[in-house]
Amino acid sequence: MTLSLQPAARRLAALALLGASAAPALADINIGVIASLTGPAAALGNETRKAVSLMPASLGGEKLNFIVLDDTTDPTAAVTDIRKLIGEHKVDAVLGPNLISNGNAIADVANQEKVPLISVAPIDVSGDKRRYVFRSEPGADLMVKRIVDDMVAAGAKTVGFIGFADSWGDTLFNALKATVEGSGLRIVAAERYGRTDPSVQAQVLKTLAAKPDVVFVGASGTPAAMPQITLRERGFKGAIYQSHGVTSKEFLRVGGARVEGALVPVGPVLVAEQLPDGHPVKKVGSAFVQALEARYGPESRSTFAGASWDAWLLLQNAIGSALKTARPGTQAFRDGLRDALENTRGLVGSNGVYSTTPADHAGYDPKSVVLVKVENGAWRLVK
Repeated sequence: MTLSLQPAARRLAALALLGASAAPALADINIGVIASLTGPAAALGNETRKAVSLMPASLGGEKLNFIVLDDTTDPTAAVTDIRKLIGEHKVDAVLGPNLISNGNAIADVANQEKVPLISVAPIDVSGDKRRYVFRSEPGADLMVKRIVDDMVAAGAKTVGFIGFADSWGDTLFNALKATVEGSGLRIVAAERYGRTDPSVQAQVLKTLAAKPDVVFVGASGTPAAMPQITLRERGFKGAIYQSHGVTSKEFLRVGGARVEGALVPVGPVLVAEQLPDGHPVKKVGSAFVQALEARYGPESRSTFAGASWDAWLLLQNAIGSALKTARPGTQAFRDGLRDALENTRGLVGSNGVYSTTPADHAGYDPKSVVLVKVENGAWRLVK
């Protein structure tokens, strides 16, 4: 992929390249990208595509080729995509996908083929399945803990859950169940709906009948607006928390005034310029936001774009190490990437700080998480 970068994007690329050691020209580095560019999760995949458009055309003297494939929000298509990227395009690494179900589907292929995968979805794999699989998105447990802490601090005693009837909904609900234990908070309703359902009236009525103090919507993208809209239409006055899966401009557009006040745990890129000066992510996050908005317009930022960019920063850091010992396109180079990814220390991204270990292939610093509120149609830092 040949990119023509605007000034802000060129500055971002220069910042990203700091610390990358130059090396004699060897061979092109092929990087696969799997994103949900169509289907129900297209809003997420579009954010990944935005980040890819800002990625540099070379690194350390080597040409970078980004091959982007659409998984159509379907795990089977994601598996087809990764096999094509590895078999036909001979990629050295893969970035993406956007969904847990798709990430879990391709993790086995990445391990079988020994090609590093940096998932933008918060997949959680262990044992042998972890070896070549990494992620840039913080786990749901960290994000849910942040909102449960806020619920408790606000004096809530009961919470209702309305979430997707899929793996993402399961992940968020399980995290909620685990986090409320011992907190004094009690789950009084647990309702599910499909990403393409036209209504959640029944789920909302059942939740309201349980009289929760607060409600947690365990969904993502624009479909996450529907429960909040319906709750407000039905007169619910309590606080409504959304997952970090809603942080795109499209969610704000679809929800409009009826998602005002939503509380969301996020990676800091969403409010980069609002961060205190001492926050470690402020410089990198602000540079990324500046470049993204220079190309796509004001408020085009999202944590999905930030996580996709951070997946690249993790890979870029690993490329610098792997180039010292191996030639791109070889298994030795891919293994070098894997080893470097597993030993990342204190890497500051646009959306968090990362330090990986053999037991933790995400390495996301919990202190990076912030709480934001939808206020006047924009994201505002709470704390």
